[in-house]
Amino acid sequence: MQRRQLILGAAAAALASAAPAVFAQAPWPSRPVRLVVPFPPGGGTDATSRLVADKFNTLLQWTVVVDNKPGAAGNIGLDAVAKSAPDGYTLGMGQASNLAINPALYTAMPFNPLKDFTPIVSVAEQPVVLVVRADSPFRTLAEFVQAAKAKPGTLSIAQAGNGTVGHLAGEMLARRAGMRILQVPYKGAGPAMTDLLGGQVDGYFGNSVSVMTQVQAGKVRALCITSARRLPALGQVPTVAEQGYAGFEAVTWLGLVGPAGMPAELVERINRETVKILARPDVRERIAAEGGIPTPGTPQQFAQLIQSETTKWGALIREANIKLD
Repeated sequence: MQRRQLILGAAAAALASAAPAVFAQAPWPSRPVRLVVPFPPGGGTDATSRLVADKFNTLLQWTVVVDNKPGAAGNIGLDAVAKSAPDGYTLGMGQASNLAINPALYTAMPFNPLKDFTPIVSVAEQPVVLVVRADSPFRTLAEFVQAAKAKPGTLSIAQAGNGTVGHLAGEMLARRAGMRILQVPYKGAGPAMTDLLGGQVDGYFGNSVSVMTQVQAGKVRALCITSARRLPALGQVPTVAEQGYAGFEAVTWLGLVGPAGMPAELVERINRETVKILARPDVRERIAAEGGIPTPGTPQQFAQLIQSETTKWGALIREANIKLD
């Protein structure tokens, strides 16, 4: 009887010790993956996120569900990612605003972008475009600047949220041009564009993806683009630098992140599959048509981008003494 009990006890112990190994080897994903987009539907980040999620679903048979959690320039959505389990079932589409800009803008952050996330892969970059309604009297950036100087603080420019690259691009332009404008923050690109079309604001500094549809439809007119070079999808639109502000450049970027502590094998797998998706001609053409540029790379390269952009934007924000609470 004692021998039998010993054998049964040893078998139970062996099964107990093997359980974690068996669990760890369970296929991923075995249930839906939540992709948190920290901005509302209708904006550039949302459009690119849904494109990537759709390819995960159709090409890999994963179940990736987009979860829009806007607010606080992306801080609310990314905070949900930072505080989730590092098992790959909650990912986030991080962006320049919430990963590199907000730490210098806000006196208190709910997370540390450099410590609380696992960089997975850079997805795309998108320049910012200043657009006005089609019936606007402004046809060039020079005309807009002239009007802003004539009536300081009265011309209003919408932006997709405090701390977005569109917000800072507006601040940079105002300083370089010596004008004073009224910055109007929204909870995303969709509401900002809606109010521009409705006549509540005079202009909108939004990323290229969020304005492309309305530019192509002729409902808004693009006055300038903030990248160093012209964007092929908006080849007729001159850069800010071309219009008298040499060296002006402000580009937003986005990429997949997970909570800190994700297993390296899982990070490598998601990175590898995303890079394959971004290399597909149909995906590259779609991103280009919407005004973006695919930027696939390694997790290490994405981590370096976050670090370098944090340094760049932090220096600018401190120099301009811009603060948000």
